Amino acid sequence: MNKSLLLSGLAVGIGGNFFQAEAAKVTSKVPNVVFIIADDLGYGDLSCYGQQKFRTPNIDRLAEQGMLFTQCYSGTTVSAPSRACLLSGLHSGHAPIRGNKEVQPEGQMALPQHMESIFQVFKRAGYTTGAFGKWGLGAPGTVGDPNRQGVDEFFGYNCQLLAHNYYADHLWYNEKRVELPGNYDGGFGVYTQDTIQQMALRFLDNNKDKPFFLFLPYVIPHAELIVPEDSIIQKFRGMYPEKPFKGCDEGCDYFRKGGYCSQPEPHATFAAMIYRLDVYVGQVVEKLKELGLDKNTIVIFTSDNGPHLEGGADPDFFNSNGIYRGYKRDVYEGGIRVPFITVWPGIVKQGKTDFMCSFWDMLPTFAQMTGNKARSSVDGISLMPLLTGKGKQKEHEYFYFEFQEAGGRQAVRKGDWKLIRLKASQGDRSVYELYNLAEDPSETTDLLASEPQKVEELKAIMEEAHVYDPNWPLLEHERKMAK
Repeated sequence: MNKSLLLSGLAVGIGGNFFQAEAAKVTSKVPNVVFIIADDLGYGDLSCYGQQKFRTPNIDRLAEQGMLFTQCYSGTTVSAPSRACLLSGLHSGHAPIRGNKEVQPEGQMALPQHMESIFQVFKRAGYTTGAFGKWGLGAPGTVGDPNRQGVDEFFGYNCQLLAHNYYADHLWYNEKRVELPGNYDGGFGVYTQDTIQQMALRFLDNNKDKPFFLFLPYVIPHAELIVPEDSIIQKFRGMYPEKPFKGCDEGCDYFRKGGYCSQPEPHATFAAMIYRLDVYVGQVVEKLKELGLDKNTIVIFTSDNGPHLEGGADPDFFNSNGIYRGYKRDVYEGGIRVPFITVWPGIVKQGKTDFMCSFWDMLPTFAQMTGNKARSSVDGISLMPLLTGKGKQKEHEYFYFEFQEAGGRQAVRKGDWKLIRLKASQGDRSVYELYNLAEDPSETTDLLASEPQKVEELKAIMEEAHVYDPNWPLLEHERKMAK
């Protein structure tokens, strides 16, 4: 990558705005943690999970070195609420953010100030924390701003709507807006994800002598589909049949304000974007080795939800959701089952696991790992026994998901059984579906009529798991009762 990209938009006086560690000292044996989360990467978008049309060698290498999960669930089926589940340790029936609500002029609804997040768990243990990429959990200056949620150093997009565009005119360094004049007036001076990557690598250089938690919420491969003209796109150009996508270009009302650009080669560009993501992962791993940190660093790789259909993306062509039905915004498996790889040298055993886990397990896992306890009630369970091979691993009684848009959608999985509710906001007019995932992982055969007792059991869980929040009124009768 061209390191000069870093300087093109950052020649401004960016100073530190860092939290002070609550704990005085941490021993050198405490592991560093790098948590990488791709944006809208499907279960089948990695070659280690079955992708056939391109390879992801660096991520595949992580899978070979660590534990590959086949039944990991994201927080829910879209970005902001999925990440809120990850950071809070709560499933989407309890989490404070359950949809993508915009805040003008820039940003989304904020995480509450009183809620403990993963970052604060690490801060209590004396870690330095950094986040580089897409935030989307609180507008600049609000209580949800990353610096007010336990993040020492943030660089990237605060607003997930503006993160639709890779040649944005500004990013944020902590609470300072960083202008990118090379991208003004439709320019292509700075591919923002490259610049964000360089700042993340700088974070590793600057914090090599102390324990750190590095959160890398990469924007790739979320639409729009666009990459720089370099050797990566050349690698894929001409490999696939193409159907040009007509999008929002200069002169369009939403040009670089959330609209997706036109793309004459969407297939090649999509493959190039994921390959670029794989290069970023390789750079992080190589930097850890260069700094002598690789043996004492946990690396986790995952995605926030299933594959998207926007901007010319074609998940069916790439089989992006593998054998699973559905996409982003669906509560079928294809919308919520995600790749999850954990590497912890000398601790985590190599191989695959079919253990069922979720994003809301991360907070209690990291709390136990750092010798802490979560300060508030969470829905997650610690995965430390599974990861370390020490002690008995607790299992979830059930998994719950909800999505506040598209008429309201809910899902409960308990064991092999999964109940889905569509049109949830319409009360008695809702539609239910029941599947046995052991026999039918692709959710093709609805067993609702033949399993009435199972339906009632899972409906009861669904009703209990959804706790009313006036900011996210999912059910019609709740809205009426709240008036």
